Amino acid sequence: MTQSPTGSTPAEAEAFLAAHPEIEAFDIVLTDANGIGRGKIIRRHELLGLYSGGRHLPISILGLDICGEDVHETGLIWDQGDGDLRAWPIPGSLKPMHGTNPPRGELLMSMYHLDGAEMTSDPRHALVRQVQAMAAEGLYPAAAFELEFFLLDPKLDDQGYARPAAAVLDGRRSDKTEVYSVDHLHGMEPLFSDIYRAAEQMGIRAETVISEYAPGQYELTLHYRTDVLAAADDLVRLKRIVRLQARRHGVTACFMAKPVEKYAGSGMHFHVSLLDDAGRNVFAEAKEGVWNDPIRHAIGGLRQTMGESMLVFAPHANSWRRFASQSYAPVSPSWGVNNRSVALRIPAGPVAARRVEHRPSGVDANPYLVAATILAGVRKGLAERIDPGPETTGNGYEGEAESLPIPGDWREAIRAATDSVFLREALGPDMHRTFCAIKAAEYARVARTIADVDYDLYLHTV
Repeated sequence: MTQSPTGSTPAEAEAFLAAHPEIEAFDIVLTDANGIGRGKIIRRHELLGLYSGGRHLPISILGLDICGEDVHETGLIWDQGDGDLRAWPIPGSLKPMHGTNPPRGELLMSMYHLDGAEMTSDPRHALVRQVQAMAAEGLYPAAAFELEFFLLDPKLDDQGYARPAAAVLDGRRSDKTEVYSVDHLHGMEPLFSDIYRAAEQMGIRAETVISEYAPGQYELTLHYRTDVLAAADDLVRLKRIVRLQARRHGVTACFMAKPVEKYAGSGMHFHVSLLDDAGRNVFAEAKEGVWNDPIRHAIGGLRQTMGESMLVFAPHANSWRRFASQSYAPVSPSWGVNNRSVALRIPAGPVAARRVEHRPSGVDANPYLVAATILAGVRKGLAERIDPGPETTGNGYEGEAESLPIPGDWREAIRAATDSVFLREALGPDMHRTFCAIKAAEYARVARTIADVDYDLYLHTV
């Protein structure tokens, strides 16, 4: 196989090298089931060869747990002899990185078998399949993610807890919830300026930044994309940008779903609408506020599939600490209009921009798997004309016991996902097996670990 199955060509690399003679090396990044970038740093002279023939990477790179250790239950390690597959460049993803010394570029990759067939435990392929299935139905998803995160001090406090980072501008520290404070943002202005510059170099339109609902918590929004794959790529790259630029300014960017027990966690809300062949938004109602069948059925499908899909939206042990009443994280598959206490929100705004905001996902989730699962839920709702049930008004945290409950904890979510026919079809059987096996291995690691709270509660009492 010498022709790239992604459609990338050596001409792209040649043009980039000519335009950027200063760049000496490249990060080549493949996103695994946990959303972690795996790959290598290659030298400038290796780039053309990568575009001409791909790059061999071991199959096991897609069967790793959160710590980067093999999960044999995925079937991707010794069952396959840990042989090499071939990663190929994603067209248009070759970009310069901001602030690196010596200068480096970044290239996103996707995994294929040696004969050019898709390696279907690659999360990006799961999203490609859903986008293609929608296109066959004459529908084209447009989307954007929101990125919430904490900026923390690299050192824990005297009690061993995370604490907000001091302002990089003048070293001032605040332990207050400075929600929507513009003046508070000024203390991180040098860092955010670098984030915006880095995003611009990557072709990412990072937009509004706000101080969020916890000390040290922030949110960056991304420009709405008519290409949902590009929207997921944006999120993957923006997390890498934020982490790298934060390190350069001496602070830690934290993408745990719940790093501080007293405050709200960090979400990764996904806004999605559907366009038809003429580019019209099929969710847009004819009369404002009178919801049409497509948006109602889409919400119905998302509600019906949410419980069995929660492992995708909350994939780690820490993810489940985010769900609590009145925490701005949804605790049931509710839907509503202009209401932040529900899981599925129709935001206020112009009819032409009508969309569904999917709110359950934590910022620790894999955006490719999140988007693939949501699109599959939308497709199911449209195909089966699923009624969403009554709208939730007022406090969505009241009346949490519903006919469509979500799992109560991580273990239950793993069981529900493993048994889910819907999720197997949404992700594809290989990606489903790989993801569930990795999560089960992670659960076993956490379950056998003795936490400090165990000693605190039981050491001298039982």
